[in-house]
Amino acid sequence: MFRHYIEKILKSHVYDVAIETPLDAAPLLSRRLDNRILLKREDLQPVFSFKLRGAYNKIAGLERKAHDRGVIAASAGNHAQGVALAAKKLEIEALIVMPATTPRIKIDAVRNQNRLAEIILHGNTYDEARIRAEELMTDRGMVFVHPYDDPDVIAGQGTIAMEIFRQYAKVKDNKKIHAIFVPVGGGGLIAGIAAYSKVLWPDVKIIGVEPDEAPCLYQALRIGERVILDKVGIFADGVAVRQVGQEPFLVAKECVDEVLLVNTDEICAAIKDIYDDTRSIAEPAGALAVAGIKKYIAREGLSSKTFIAIDSGANVNFDRLQHIAERAELGERREALLAVTIPERPGSFLKLCRAIGHRSVTEFNYRYAERLDARVFVGIELRDGDADKQILIRHLRESGYPVLDMTDNEMAKLHIRHMVGGRALGISPNDPPPSNTEKERLYRFQFPERPGALLGFLTRMKQGWNISVFHYRNHGAAYGRVLAGIRVPDNEAESFQTFLDEIKDDYPHWRETENQAYELFLR
Repeated sequence: MFRHYIEKILKSHVYDVAIETPLDAAPLLSRRLDNRILLKREDLQPVFSFKLRGAYNKIAGLERKAHDRGVIAASAGNHAQGVALAAKKLEIEALIVMPATTPRIKIDAVRNQNRLAEIILHGNTYDEARIRAEELMTDRGMVFVHPYDDPDVIAGQGTIAMEIFRQYAKVKDNKKIHAIFVPVGGGGLIAGIAAYSKVLWPDVKIIGVEPDEAPCLYQALRIGERVILDKVGIFADGVAVRQVGQEPFLVAKECVDEVLLVNTDEICAAIKDIYDDTRSIAEPAGALAVAGIKKYIAREGLSSKTFIAIDSGANVNFDRLQHIAERAELGERREALLAVTIPERPGSFLKLCRAIGHRSVTEFNYRYAERLDARVFVGIELRDGDADKQILIRHLRESGYPVLDMTDNEMAKLHIRHMVGGRALGISPNDPPPSNTEKERLYRFQFPERPGALLGFLTRMKQGWNISVFHYRNHGAAYGRVLAGIRVPDNEAESFQTFLDEIKDDYPHWRETENQAYELFLR
């Protein structure tokens, strides 16, 4: 057992800059889930994230000679702010290396914490920024402050557990805590909380929560060793880590009970849950724990238990809120997205509306097409989750309407709902075949949000191929989402696959040519 962390946590220096954040009740969510839900409000820290705890504890514990050398860190956001604030407080030199794709709001936030800190933008990913930081560390003789794979950083984060148990002792009717849910990226936060909790309160479950697009600890515990993920999703950018830290993994193997995976819609629904109870907006990584609690309670069928969620941060770009709001109702299973086929004749649209009845319609997308049938993309509010959705679909089918459920279709949610319209000639099965036997191949791409990204993509693509569909959405993150249709002759299919293989590291992609939403609305 990692008992040595108890002393390190008790002797930590975090309160020179950090506050003891409240353990707040979430009454609306508690009532809905029939369990007591408490939120550890790390979003209320001076940098709106727990990260300053570990950063300050590490830097404050350095010897005087190390202070004279200065500190260096690589980060795309919260850790950078923590290091900048710690360096300012301790009056030492700081150098922060951030990816060139980092949103301006996060760069400005670091500058606001420490006007004297040097900021270097390098590379397109955290890994590229980290490599550059390690080179500069050697060149300048500075001390590297790791965001999670360091015992002093872990101990700093572990002070959260110390506060939780002290605060919970003052709660009226303080039944035993069933579980603490912790967001997981590199693992420093859950390692600190687990090491402290399992020594003093071994019966309290410690459950990690990761996005299903970035399951680095989940996979490591499943296999029994650390793994490097081929790629990670970037919606919850605060936990978009390809490999869990070595020291956090050693702790997690002994002290973490399990890790749950949640999807983007469930994260967005959890952001809304936190907002409803606190009127604060968590960043996607900050809402992971609440999403995990909801999933765990549904799986286990529990009631009248006490669960604690670490609300780890609130550094979310304002321009991401539209996307979050769109997906929240889907994550809560309060909205269904359906593709409904109706006859292409006057009055059909009215008849469909009558079949839907008095349900609240959240969106309708339709465009006239010179065909016997028309396809309508419709969003409908649900009263009772998936059960209500099945009743609705059955009713529409009994009314004579073919229906396909698009609620869990990622391409439909990201792109198609914004693209319903005309179709390209030569693409539809009813059109005459093009003379050069070209076929449209549809892919979703992940584009880095940096100047020249689109130009770089087009430059690497063979000039003879024609882009026939293109839809781009920015969600205020380091990466944008692109849906592209590319018309490629049959005899160049192998060359096209080579092109995809060559760009996969810079432009991760997913084939969508067989997606039903494409068949219904774009072909």
